[in-house]
Amino acid sequence: MNVLAHGIGSQHDLPLSPFYAFAGAFAALFVSFLALGLLWSASRFRGDRAGRPIPVALQRLADARPTRAVARVLGLAAALFVLLHLLLGPNGPEHNPAAGTVYVLLWVGLVPTSLLLGPVWRLLNPLRTLHLLVCRALGRDPAAGRPLPVHLGLWPAAAGLLAFTWLELVAPDPASSTALLLFFVLHGVVHLAGAARHGARWFDHADAFEVYSGLLARLSPLGRRPADRRLVLRSPFNGLDAVPQTPGLVATVCVMLGSTAYDGFSDAPSWITTVQTSPLGRTTAATLGLLAAVALVATLYALCAGATRLISGQLSHPLTAFAHSLVPIALGYLVAHYFTLFVTEGPHTVMVALGTDDPVPPEPPLTPGGIATLQVTAVVVGHVLGVVAAHDRSVRLFPPARAVAGQLPLLALMIAYTIGGLTLLLA
Repeated sequence: MNVLAHGIGSQHDLPLSPFYAFAGAFAALFVSFLALGLLWSASRFRGDRAGRPIPVALQRLADARPTRAVARVLGLAAALFVLLHLLLGPNGPEHNPAAGTVYVLLWVGLVPTSLLLGPVWRLLNPLRTLHLLVCRALGRDPAAGRPLPVHLGLWPAAAGLLAFTWLELVAPDPASSTALLLFFVLHGVVHLAGAARHGARWFDHADAFEVYSGLLARLSPLGRRPADRRLVLRSPFNGLDAVPQTPGLVATVCVMLGSTAYDGFSDAPSWITTVQTSPLGRTTAATLGLLAAVALVATLYALCAGATRLISGQLSHPLTAFAHSLVPIALGYLVAHYFTLFVTEGPHTVMVALGTDDPVPPEPPLTPGGIATLQVTAVVVGHVLGVVAAHDRSVRLFPPARAVAGQLPLLALMIAYTIGGLTLLLA
């Protein structure tokens, strides 16, 4: 289960020259920064106002009650499948598909499905469906409930993401049925209670998987305009520009980045030795390591935001103003760390679910060199997209004379994150 618990397993000693990887990454960042500074003097992104409506027939099909009902049934069926295997199945991923379903098909699978189809977990979420069914049985409006506190924002989702990544990366036996059952029972109780108190809007802010899917879906070419509820084809940058500046957004993205960074170095021999020999015990030491990774990512971003505010002289909320630019960086890290896991352990999980005895996971579709190139490319492209998103926001918020200078702290942050990400891949 080490593979499931730690992304793609060992990714050190990849057959790619660190010199060329770092040189290419720095060149891409500097060239994009200079080109944007010279050629991009006014904001071009329009957020939720942008997009070309899809054909009306497709819109009706997507919004039809049968379509939504099928999605909800699929979500409930998948949850029941996992629950039954956790309760009645053997304990071990070799013969029980529950762990693979959670860690691979759900957690990693949400990345490509959200990028392709939008915030799919909102429809599939079995807890949202259960809340809907209970409300209908009681004759209650699912949206009815006490208003959410303004300061709450996405903080519950950030905490939920941290709890899930702790289970995945730190827990002594993350594949055990007991650990997974305990997590999902607590997860279900908390969110059903929250929805009972605040209505269905609770899931939009507090459910870790919904928020995770929703943030990634901001980079999907398929979006929905709030003004008229039309489904549109749009530039992913417009979706990214529309990320609400909500309390807890920075924490959520930093958990995504920090946990993936921890996954990158948690399989290093030196770290394994450290946690195994720590007087605090393996679990405590690993927990501190995960928290330290998230804290480091957050601290670097906070320092960058503070420097940006000093340079601009007028930005009142620098932390949330540029938090959207971290989403493509997080996506790049997710692709780099989980691609091999998804294309090998995903089919393996499906074969176990179908009852195949001792199935052999398929070989990765790429050679080691191809995997290394994909990983480095994902990290670099994620940072370049972050630079573009930050630049457009800068020229919108800052006076022309300070627009480029105001981005220098962000460029420094991108370089620091790039160095860290490539080091974890290539060291």
